[in-house]
Amino acid sequence: MIKVGIIGGAGYTAGELIRLLISHPEAEIDFVFSTSNAGNQISKVHQDLVGSLDKIFTDTVNPNVDVLFLCLGHGNSVKFLKANTFSENTKIIDLGNDFRLEADKVFEGKSFVYGLPELQREAVKDANNIANPGCFATAIQLGLLPLADAGLLNQDVHINAVTGATGAGTSLSATTHYTWRDNNFSYYKPFTHQHLGEINQSVKQLQNGFDSDILFMPNRGNFSRGIFATIYTDFEGSVDEAKNMYKAYYKDAAFTFVSDDNLHLKQAVNTNKCLIHLHKHKGKLLVTSIIDNLLKGASGQAVQNMNLMFGLEETTGLQLKATYF
Repeated sequence: MIKVGIIGGAGYTAGELIRLLISHPEAEIDFVFSTSNAGNQISKVHQDLVGSLDKIFTDTVNPNVDVLFLCLGHGNSVKFLKANTFSENTKIIDLGNDFRLEADKVFEGKSFVYGLPELQREAVKDANNIANPGCFATAIQLGLLPLADAGLLNQDVHINAVTGATGAGTSLSATTHYTWRDNNFSYYKPFTHQHLGEINQSVKQLQNGFDSDILFMPNRGNFSRGIFATIYTDFEGSVDEAKNMYKAYYKDAAFTFVSDDNLHLKQAVNTNKCLIHLHKHKGKLLVTSIIDNLLKGASGQAVQNMNLMFGLEETTGLQLKATYF
């Protein structure tokens, strides 16, 4: 069995990890670390786990776990790893943004591989440490990779994407209170979102000469979970040619599928899937990409990466079904 440690255990992504791992046939949770909740029952925070997990949060670590998941706020993974030492055999999967960019991937002798399986499956299999992609970045990259792989991103890319309230984490702010979020809609960080760095990095990995702009407008929706991204750019071929290209690119992908029908968010929420739909209008190709921000955009993808790192079937413990009604 794979012995698992989870750091930052009180947050949304840690809660999703716990839910996945308690049913994973090849993994067991050794400890869940949370300084703010040390000594408390985990089910007091993640209340749906009453009767499913009889463990308490701890403020100490077992340095010999097989894999460590870091579910910390952006910038805090580096701080934690500086303050805590683990076995050289412990694999690390960071769900924050500390190691995603090429300039940040090496830390104190540890090299982190960017963990988007549809782009880096073989590298993930051989990795000791993974930088798990961001949620917006996952949905957007999966919408763009086939075009980049074919060298067809030759004009600006326009993106409008909406995320649910869980994308903001558990800490309260002016824009996360129910009374502000309910029956409301807003944009934030226009054209400057932090996930643009990793999106550009992956596009250029496939299409080295890409020098156009990726113009990204992130939005807050008044739902709990999910990302609905629409992407459009110039495309000279037919929609059938685009579908064939996308289906060929994702033919071996465990969780990314091209749909011939229009998409809606409930198809992906509570699954580890990314669903993609293509539409052609005059000279523009519209790509719709939907995921669950907490699963394929975070914890589900992290378990997918763990499976690859330990030689398991990619889908192990991730046969999840959408909550459709």
